[in-house]
Amino acid sequence: MASKQKNDPQLLLVLEARHHNPFAWLGLHREAGASILRTFLPYAGRVWLQTSQGWEELKRTHPDGLYVWTGKEEPARPCLLRIEQDGKTFEQHDTYTFAPLATDHDLHLFGEGRLRRAYDLLGAHPARTQEVDGVKFAVWAPNAERVSVIGDFNRWDGRIHPMRALGSSGVWELFIPGLPTGSLYKFEIRNRHTGHTMVKTDPYGFSFEVRPGTASRVTADPAHNWGDGAWMKQRGEADWLHAPMNVYELHAGSWRRGENNRFLNFRELADQLVPYVKELGFTHIELMPISEHPLDESWGYQTTGYFGVSSRFGTPDDFRAFVDACHQAHIGVILDWVPAHFPKDSWALARFDGTALYEHEDPRLGEHQDWGTYIFNYGRNEVRNFLLANAHYLLSEFHIDGLRVDAVASMLYLDYSRKHGEWLPNKYGGRENLEAIDFMKELNMMVHEEFPGALTIAEESTAWPMISRPVYLGGLGFSMKWNMGWMNDTLAYFKQDPVHRRYHHNSLTFGQLYAYTENFVLPFSHDEVVHGKRSLLDKMPGDAWQKFANLRLLLTYQMTYPGKKLNFMGNEIGQGREWNVGSSLDWHLLDIDWHKGVKRLTADLGKLYTGIPALHDLDFSHEGFAWIDCHDADQSIISYQRRARDGSCVLVLLNFTPVPRNGYRIGVPEAGLYRELLNSDASCYGGGNLGNGAGLQSEDQPWMGYPHSVVVTLPPLAGLVLQLDA
Repeated sequence: MASKQKNDPQLLLVLEARHHNPFAWLGLHREAGASILRTFLPYAGRVWLQTSQGWEELKRTHPDGLYVWTGKEEPARPCLLRIEQDGKTFEQHDTYTFAPLATDHDLHLFGEGRLRRAYDLLGAHPARTQEVDGVKFAVWAPNAERVSVIGDFNRWDGRIHPMRALGSSGVWELFIPGLPTGSLYKFEIRNRHTGHTMVKTDPYGFSFEVRPGTASRVTADPAHNWGDGAWMKQRGEADWLHAPMNVYELHAGSWRRGENNRFLNFRELADQLVPYVKELGFTHIELMPISEHPLDESWGYQTTGYFGVSSRFGTPDDFRAFVDACHQAHIGVILDWVPAHFPKDSWALARFDGTALYEHEDPRLGEHQDWGTYIFNYGRNEVRNFLLANAHYLLSEFHIDGLRVDAVASMLYLDYSRKHGEWLPNKYGGRENLEAIDFMKELNMMVHEEFPGALTIAEESTAWPMISRPVYLGGLGFSMKWNMGWMNDTLAYFKQDPVHRRYHHNSLTFGQLYAYTENFVLPFSHDEVVHGKRSLLDKMPGDAWQKFANLRLLLTYQMTYPGKKLNFMGNEIGQGREWNVGSSLDWHLLDIDWHKGVKRLTADLGKLYTGIPALHDLDFSHEGFAWIDCHDADQSIISYQRRARDGSCVLVLLNFTPVPRNGYRIGVPEAGLYRELLNSDASCYGGGNLGNGAGLQSEDQPWMGYPHSVVVTLPPLAGLVLQLDA
């Protein structure tokens, strides 16, 4: 019998880790009228099986570790083994005597790209089956000859835990009994065509070891008890189109560091960040990607663990606690999400089963040459399902309030950043990526249907039409879109020396020609304060006084112009240097009055924007805006009304030169006393305190098409917000 076992070709496949169907040979079987149990335990010294007769010892029939038991009666499934190994004796159930756990229905939906909760099917899940606790592993690798779970529990030996293939689905599954949470694991994959073996991290892994390690970690089921029921109910009923939205964008690893420059845990971050953004009048926090990534300097945009909260900042439950704390303080949480591309790291998604699985085979479709990354194959059902399930997971498991989708333009165009001959047209001969467009539409429909009040926000820099219009109207279905044109025009204008701004007045007025074609967000994001672009403060021309006055004017302009708002961390304190991912913001600057003044202005602007309906109610409608005067290029002054649906309004006057304008007349819609709601030149902000403190009584002198007018003192490089005294 031993000789037969030793020469068995099935055994050879196990020893060489090439067995495509290990359950057909390992485990418990009925052969020639007898029960036979085979188990491969290369590091065991002795092995016993529990039977109705007690513990019966298995024979070691091969020196590499094959143990065999035969008997007339079939022992109970799953079979319980007693193992003597490394000087210890312990009991565990035999992995290959458990039934499969995945359902045919789930596998069918996954193959069609319609399994929204694919993260319940795939990945590593603590589970209980057949009265035994353990971990269920599943992975999609359709071109594999053999897939094994390897980890610190089996000495990373791919021979010990080969998985079962689930029909033609391409999914492999294995239940490992007795495995504790916290165990490190990967998948070892042998390609069926080449025989090449890859060791890969879990695409659906929920957490990972701290870099530079790349193993996935078996994660316990969530233990966090949510306390944000009121927020979630209110979010689902809210009218976000007419609500204020003032976003504070930050990088979790460099907003503030702990002692010895360590990263703050998400719970620590919540304790410090939530009251800070609340004080400044922000309504939302937007986090740059927090999914697992190996390189700090990628800022999270080179994602290797889409379902994993980065171990830099703690556990998934730590992040749940962070979101919960934000919600209980009435702060929404938006995540940067990167479905446009993924890195080429050999241990992650790239050529996952030895073939171009998640990416296109042809580099003209499958590679971003500028970024050195792969492009997802959006036309493949399982790949599209991976991304849709990831969005579903973030929104469902972490109560996220929105996804800011990165690099949408690169997804829309097949020729994005490519020269002639470096790209392939679609089936109609065009440059549009039809599969990516369908994916984005499906994403947006899913989010809006299944997660009431959740938002999707496109970072998109071209003139593609109807980005933020519903799919049923022919749009892509995003809730909002970043207004990159307004941002670029505005910053280009502000960089000009004020003496030359009169020649660039169009940069301030042109945006109204397209301001309501999309639901726009006005972003001064991280991209504007890195890579030699300088901080917002340092972009401003002039001496120190002019730089700070210009920055205060810029923030006032942004917060009073139509559109939702976004500012990157550091903008609110007037940081002088560019953002550095490796250290905290320069918090010591708040010991200086000018910087303290910028922070105070940010807070007052935030509270004004959220508290005055005229400044947010009709952000997306032309009815919420009217020019008072857009033609005063010679003095570089613009003035406009912001209006709400109830008829209330405020007046905004902006002086883009360092010259005070005394006796400046503007038309007003109603007679009465107008008072300053905000003056960015106020001394409490670091300004010269020139203004109209006593108020402005209107005169019955028509002006600029309005029946009345007021004469205003306009401070230099400053903005005023006026309102009729009730």
